[in-house]
Amino acid sequence: MAQTNIRHVMVLSLFLCVAFSPVYSFYLNPNFYEQSCPKAEEIVRSVVAKAVQKETRMAASLLRLHFHDCFVQGCDASLLLDNSRNIRSEKQSNANRNSARGFEVVDDIKSALEKACPQTVSCADVLALAARDSTVLAGGPNWAVPLGRRDSKTASLSGSNRNIPQPNNTFQTILTKFKVQGLNVVDFVALSGSHTIGNARCTSFRQRLYNQSGKGQADYTLQQVYANQLRSRCPRSGGDNNLFSMHLVSPAKCDNYYYKNILASKGLFNSDQVLLTKDESSMDLVKQYAENNNLFFEHFAQSMVKMGNLSPLTGSNGEIRKYCRRINSGY
Repeated sequence: MAQTNIRHVMVLSLFLCVAFSPVYSFYLNPNFYEQSCPKAEEIVRSVVAKAVQKETRMAASLLRLHFHDCFVQGCDASLLLDNSRNIRSEKQSNANRNSARGFEVVDDIKSALEKACPQTVSCADVLALAARDSTVLAGGPNWAVPLGRRDSKTASLSGSNRNIPQPNNTFQTILTKFKVQGLNVVDFVALSGSHTIGNARCTSFRQRLYNQSGKGQADYTLQQVYANQLRSRCPRSGGDNNLFSMHLVSPAKCDNYYYKNILASKGLFNSDQVLLTKDESSMDLVKQYAENNNLFFEHFAQSMVKMGNLSPLTGSNGEIRKYCRRINSGY
């Protein structure tokens, strides 16, 4: 019972945001590189900070990479692998093609780590650390990242197409995809809060504006003034890559305005708005997070650790890639 209570203790972090002490995987440990690469976290944090300073949007992009990696084969950096003779890259999946970004920043992080500690820190751990650091830089919660993941030697394009939730999926489809991973409705609603930062392409929500029902009707759950604003730059055809802020109040800040916007019928994706309209338990969580930013931060941090523990490769499984885009045996 005491251990359960400890997991929910909140303390102020050095980053002046809320930090939490969640449960760690038996195989992963926040101090994993304490002896082998003591400055690993400092190196990652420095490169991420420079990247986000150069382009604010990069914080959301790096956070998304970790999510899209973990939902396919577990958190093993399979997403980072390029096409090769034996690998069909996950970068070409429906969820990632012309959308996933930040790979060059990961390359820069890995290069800096290789100079300090050759073939010691995995690309999978780089993604986990970069996601945490990006969240903190956006004003969100801090948490200790369990470390010790190793990198896969394979990728799964089919798994990426199958497992990653899509913006126009139904509530039940997305919840099922979370449950398959061992995650629950709290994780679903809390991790959806990552949409508090970043941008979205017109093509990812056009259906809501023009043909949500399949009968040429717009989504009635979308606030009409907001819908008209979106239509002005997201036409029925063309403009697929036109970018829109996930929300207009504080698009570069990690906060609970995402949930307040959902309550105002201004969730950008169908997958956002259905949190309010399709399930009572998720609706209650949306209302709680909209009222209590600290509760959102607490649950988000815990769910990020939980997601980061999905099927890690440890021990002698996998490898520590020298270059994140390819396995060590080359092409």
